[in-house]
Amino acid sequence: MSENAQASNGQKCGVVAVIGAPNAGKSTLVNQLVGQKVAITSAKAQTTRARLLGIALHDDTQMILVDTPGIFEPRRRLDRAMVSAAWEGAVEADAVLLVVDPIKQRRHELMPLVEQLNGRKERKILVLNKVDASKKEPLLELAQELNQLADFSEVYFISALTGDGVPELKATLAGLMPEGPWHYPEDQVSDASERLLATEVTREQLYQQLHEELPYDAAVRPESYTQRPDGSVEVRQQIVIARDSQKPIVLGKQGSRIKAIGEAARKELSDMLGVKVHLFLHVKVDEKWAENREVYEEIGLDWVK
Repeated sequence: MSENAQASNGQKCGVVAVIGAPNAGKSTLVNQLVGQKVAITSAKAQTTRARLLGIALHDDTQMILVDTPGIFEPRRRLDRAMVSAAWEGAVEADAVLLVVDPIKQRRHELMPLVEQLNGRKERKILVLNKVDASKKEPLLELAQELNQLADFSEVYFISALTGDGVPELKATLAGLMPEGPWHYPEDQVSDASERLLATEVTREQLYQQLHEELPYDAAVRPESYTQRPDGSVEVRQQIVIARDSQKPIVLGKQGSRIKAIGEAARKELSDMLGVKVHLFLHVKVDEKWAENREVYEEIGLDWVK
């Protein structure tokens, strides 16, 4: 037995990359595996931008879940950075989960992804999501088709929303992890800083409350994150949009929309952090924010030309 294995006291630790086409349910699955919310979810595609790590435990095993952005055909610099981050998250992982939405499928993005997975040395597991809303026959046909293309070691049928099938998947993943000491403390569920987590929570509310009114090209930038003497946290953030015409949408009548976004984000942050949160938001128009290197650094993406 190696010194590393002896030092682990029987512990196991490994990396699981969670990839798939946009809006397949990757973030919802990561939250289920961790047992609490660590990644933002939205009906809007491509909401995950950075490689946020969720940390899941199963008996003596710690699994570091790399929640990657959805892999799609990149058109802009931001798109290219997100796709690059997704593939980086899969490199040298102990297991790669391909999460598929069998209803929408998004085959124009799914099939090239399956082709790229074929031949990779990482252990590949096919996860067909949303089985609670899918018919059995087409589900089995899709599983067979994809398995022939990429030779998955296992296939799981789950519902990330309800948790159906997730415990079995989690147990299998734990069994694939190598021996070694845990990388994170037992009570840590994510490696995202509270500052980044706060911007993600606000961005989720932005998408949830504005739905299709606000295009995908919006960002939430952290301005300050400070602890007050009474133990509460003061958070100041900037909502960046690309056009003047979007500003009234975000603000709402007499500021009602941004107030509602702020109140919902503040409540969720307070619940997550366990302290009172004072959240201050303001809107800035910047047509070229997606070409700003600083924005990429803030949200954990590499600058890709």
